[in-house]
Amino acid sequence: MNLKMAGISRQAEYSPNHVENDSLILRATAEVLKEFDVDVVFYGEGEVLNSNFKEDLIFSMAQGPDAIERLIEIEKKGAFIINSPKAVKNCYRINMVRLLPDNGIPFPKSIQVEINSDLDINLNGFDPHKFWIKRGDVHAVHREDVTLVYSKEENKSVMKEFYRRGIKTVILQEHLEGDVIKFYAVRDSGFFNWYYLNGRFHTKFDLNKLIELASSSADILGLDVYGGDAIVAPDGSISIIDMNDWPSFAPVRDEAKKHIANLIYKMAVKYVED
Repeated sequence: MNLKMAGISRQAEYSPNHVENDSLILRATAEVLKEFDVDVVFYGEGEVLNSNFKEDLIFSMAQGPDAIERLIEIEKKGAFIINSPKAVKNCYRINMVRLLPDNGIPFPKSIQVEINSDLDINLNGFDPHKFWIKRGDVHAVHREDVTLVYSKEENKSVMKEFYRRGIKTVILQEHLEGDVIKFYAVRDSGFFNWYYLNGRFHTKFDLNKLIELASSSADILGLDVYGGDAIVAPDGSISIIDMNDWPSFAPVRDEAKKHIANLIYKMAVKYVED
């Protein structure tokens, strides 16, 4: 079946240290789609705001709030979009830190804080000597957007910098000790790849449990192409600490592109036929 699709690249601002890798997985996916007789027209994330798409079949890595709101409007009018912009919005931290634990996913204690000019923040029971402060919307634009702090004073300094940059909502999150695992997956494909991002202890864990938690988290958020991070505690228990909408898949790009393209094609064909 000959199909025409729009591929939307991620704005560089939302790809810190991953601009090239994000571009490569998007274009590699398009190359595989061409084997399925799919014609792809590329758009930049910024073009979403100014373009009237001719294509109603779209695969997108867009993350910026303005582009996501525009894509939600397009999706409401009947377009097929993967990942759904609603799922991408669910991955904004202010949403994710509520949705995952509320649906039974083991997740670190997190609270949303609105920064005001006096920076007087109640830590609400957090260990004042070690916790995370993360911007509340998109995952990261600067390295400092996800920072481990070791005192109230350091926390105030980081939040002061956030406030200067116009970031008014942050997430305070407890620090979980253990091995940090990064994973990549594609819905309904059998593809799941993981590796240690910080394997200090190499504690034994149940891989099937990790896959189950990652898959359940993706279902809750509405993701089809996804990745994330998890912590394996010293007792072997697993907590999800982050979910990412369409990561770069850099270590496994050649394998992942086939699964991503196959999923997009199958879902698009079903959309057209229905």
